[in-house]
Amino acid sequence: MEKLPFALPERIRMPFALLFGILFGFLLQKGGVTHYETILGQLLLVDFTVVKVMLSAVLSGMLGIQVLLHFRLVSLHPKQGSVGSSLLGGLIFGIGFGLLGYCPGTAAGAAGQGSLDALFGGVGGMLLGAAFYSEIHHRIEHSILRMGNFGTVTIPEILHADRWKVVLAVAVSIAAVLFGLSLVGL
Repeated sequence: MEKLPFALPERIRMPFALLFGILFGFLLQKGGVTHYETILGQLLLVDFTVVKVMLSAVLSGMLGIQVLLHFRLVSLHPKQGSVGSSLLGGLIFGIGFGLLGYCPGTAAGAAGQGSLDALFGGVGGMLLGAAFYSEIHHRIEHSILRMGNFGTVTIPEILHADRWKVVLAVAVSIAAVLFGLSLVGL
């Protein structure tokens, strides 16, 4: 593992992560995406609040990580991926999202604001799902989860392009989508 010039001491990493998780939930709630009606509106393509909040988060997070990488304040450790694990994860996510109307982040935020459907259906469902997955993981680890393995490759590596160029191209694309949504009043 690469030695970084600055690293948080081990004893404060978890409290720091908890603080950022609470801040993330607070911002989701303030952005309005912890309300079932907002999420339903997104699924029906009549309210694009969720897309705008998530694209804004991707944009700021992507640029922030790239700046931190540039100054060697963080290092990336991509995990191996595969078509099988992506399809299985997407299927599980989609079923849960379709049945409940929350994704994991919005379910936690909605539970934090007192929504009982999110607490029992969302957080409870995530805990039951995690327990179930831990029980079946060893059975599917060498079959479904490795089907179409693409390793730890990143998009700049796939494109054989400078990381900054890829980040800036994606940032401009996201900004254009956000601007377009605002032009048409969505």
